[in-house]
Amino acid sequence: MLKRKKLKLNTSRNLQDEMEDFDIGAKKNKASRNRETNLISFMFIALFFFMCVYIVNFSLFKAGNIVNNPYNKLIDLMEAKVERGRILSADGQVLAQTVSDDNGADVREYPYASLYCHVVGSKYLKTGVERIADYSLISTSGNLLDEISYDLSASKPQGRDVVTSLRPSLQKAAYNALGTNKGAVIAMNPKTGQIYCMVSKPDYDPNQASVMYDTWTSYESKDSVLINRATQGLYSPGSTFKILTTLEYMRENPDYDSFSYICQGKASLPMGTTIPCYNNEVHGKESLLDAFANSCNSAYATLGAGLDREKFKKLCQTALFNKKIEINMDAGVSSFTLDEDSSISEAMETGIGQGNTMISPIHNLMLISAIANKGVMMRPYLVTQIQSRSGSVISKTSPSEYSRLCTSEEAEKIAEYARAVVTQGTGYAFTYASYDVAGKTGTAQFDDSSDLVHSWFVGFAPYEDPEISICVVLEGGYTGVPGSQQVAKAVLDAYFEK
Repeated sequence: MLKRKKLKLNTSRNLQDEMEDFDIGAKKNKASRNRETNLISFMFIALFFFMCVYIVNFSLFKAGNIVNNPYNKLIDLMEAKVERGRILSADGQVLAQTVSDDNGADVREYPYASLYCHVVGSKYLKTGVERIADYSLISTSGNLLDEISYDLSASKPQGRDVVTSLRPSLQKAAYNALGTNKGAVIAMNPKTGQIYCMVSKPDYDPNQASVMYDTWTSYESKDSVLINRATQGLYSPGSTFKILTTLEYMRENPDYDSFSYICQGKASLPMGTTIPCYNNEVHGKESLLDAFANSCNSAYATLGAGLDREKFKKLCQTALFNKKIEINMDAGVSSFTLDEDSSISEAMETGIGQGNTMISPIHNLMLISAIANKGVMMRPYLVTQIQSRSGSVISKTSPSEYSRLCTSEEAEKIAEYARAVVTQGTGYAFTYASYDVAGKTGTAQFDDSSDLVHSWFVGFAPYEDPEISICVVLEGGYTGVPGSQQVAKAVLDAYFEK
């Protein structure tokens, strides 16, 4: 009996120990499950938070580009159900609208034909403002009562109107001044980035796009009429590039006011090349301001050869060379190739805006605008607001800073030099203008087998408180006008006649 009791007691104790072990194990398993549950919960919360951030980022920064992508078939489906909205100038003139033809079909009409062809663009070609604001032009007010009314009447709802910053008087002045020449004119407010006019030639009639497209894009067509030279064209900047050469020299040489150079009409450096001044003109003794105002190639070729190439390259990268300009327009990528391995000849050529350096007119405009705006480069834009057909404002575009090119002190000094271009240098077209202009002229050789050159002018006015900046390029072989500064003057005259 005693043995049985002892065995029973031992069995009871073992069972108690096992129960305690089970409870401990259960607690451990429960804790482990809680950790796993918490980990999964945290993962789902993080995933949810990431999705929220992505959706917000997509809606604010990416949706517009994706929706307006010309390959987005959703736009075509939406447009079949909506009367495309109008494109308006800054003063309300209709630049593009949808009308009915004799058969009752919707037809896109451009009342001014080729005058606004590149900037307003073509619905058929999906270019210009027609592409930039594609989604807005086929979006309706969203008013439920209006939608019901359209359904009952079996008529199409009207898309939203797009108001641009384009000023007809300046657009006409630029178009007429450019004449029959190939080239581009673009002007904007340097303090806001609003584009006032944009002309590219050769031009085309967007009303004929569906009929003439094959001809315009054929290999036999040498005019490339569909290219918007104001944004997509790439040219050697010539002496307009001396703005950046001067800025780099000033940074490397704080005593730049003591710069002195004796121009003998050409510059020759050991292991380099010989670079003449325009028309072999001898400028004599010059300060840095004089050399800039006279657009002295000899001084700037010598000066450019002595710059720190890595620092110069860094400045030009800051100035948006070798990168896509992030604006809501198709723009060419400007190039700057000078580096440590470049020859002295290339350094000399780069200093005067020749060699392998290339720039688009809109980029050149952004650079001179930054000088006018105390070193701050604004983002160019065309669409100022979206509104309903009745005129109710749906959204507005606010000016935004793109980047800072230089300090306000540096910009003020470059502006002073640009003013000297007009008062004592090569900017003679503005000598008797009723407004004060600051700017830089430029000639760029592009063909070693001929004497033809591109003609450039970049500038702003009034000098003391800039309201408008402008860039003009005339492709080599231009006729009917002495040069680009005369074209710029015609536009600025129209602006200051307001």
